[in-house]
Amino acid sequence: MTAASHSSKAGAALAEGGWEVPSPCRVLGIETSCDETAAAVVVDGRDVLSSVVSSQTDLHSRFGGVVPEVASRAHVELLTPVVAEALVEAGVDGSNVGAVAATSGPGLIGSLLVGLSAAKALALVWDVPFVAVNHLEAHLYGAFLEDPALELPLVVMLVSGGHTMLVAMEGHGRYRLLGQTIDDAAGEAFDKVARFLGLDYPGGPAIDALAVEGDPKAADFPRSMLAEGYDFSFSGLKTAVITHVRKHPDQAVADVAASFQEAVVDVLVAKARRAARDVGARGLCLAGGVAANSRLRERALDACIEDGLQAFVPNPAMCTDNAAMVAAAGWWRLRADGPSSLGTGADPNLRLPLLG
Repeated sequence: MTAASHSSKAGAALAEGGWEVPSPCRVLGIETSCDETAAAVVVDGRDVLSSVVSSQTDLHSRFGGVVPEVASRAHVELLTPVVAEALVEAGVDGSNVGAVAATSGPGLIGSLLVGLSAAKALALVWDVPFVAVNHLEAHLYGAFLEDPALELPLVVMLVSGGHTMLVAMEGHGRYRLLGQTIDDAAGEAFDKVARFLGLDYPGGPAIDALAVEGDPKAADFPRSMLAEGYDFSFSGLKTAVITHVRKHPDQAVADVAASFQEAVVDVLVAKARRAARDVGARGLCLAGGVAANSRLRERALDACIEDGLQAFVPNPAMCTDNAAMVAAAGWWRLRADGPSSLGTGADPNLRLPLLG
């Protein structure tokens, strides 16, 4: 049985290839790609009725990172109550949900399968379309949840524990990858440096909090590939921090944290504003967990003011993994492509769909 056979509540396919979605269309989004169990209900891709996130940080903190098996087991236990809470908070049930969307990748295979299986089951029971959502695309659509008036084209800087990339968003579903990390993602570098400095997990918030007390000019760390295209490299910076601390063991940890953070932010902002100028973007958006970093947010806003760009810095709750962005992206994908097949599997290495 295909997902198309469960599309009666979502309208019929249009001749030009789009999909007619009645309004209002309440989409239940489910996100289980890593260590956040999340569910949300979003209307017409913009209006958030509910967004519930159950974090597993405490489960993984003792290990200094996410343990895949622990994460998938926690999703199994948490997903049902999280979905129930999201539905109750939104005041909806199976009778007035128009579609169910879930992250299909990239992410941890075991975690992805939990959310996908639940979403398909609900779509079958409620006789509504199922929509498989690319996690990276969901982050791009998180911006439109808070500012539907954003004007395209945009440059989106997606920075997280697993990804660091610059994407030109030319239209809905139309993306060009401008650059990405060639080694460590920015969030991964934050975690590794924090672990070396003896800070708590996750490392990004720990360094951000400590850096406020430090001097960002105390250590002169490298800005790798600063003037070389749009790609990023943070592995050398991580090594430079380790070498510096070993040579200067008495230096205040706050100074090291502030200097490291400033080096990362310098590269991210410089490349993002150059990309926005080169592609003629009207605005610059931040997305991903590292977008919650206070220094990055401050510097990005300042850069947009100087360059005359529309700036979008998401609410910190919308930076980290959540299901509202999944529901929003699901609504857009349903309009563009129609329902996904119920045979759609999890793809831990799924890439962002790019223009040819």
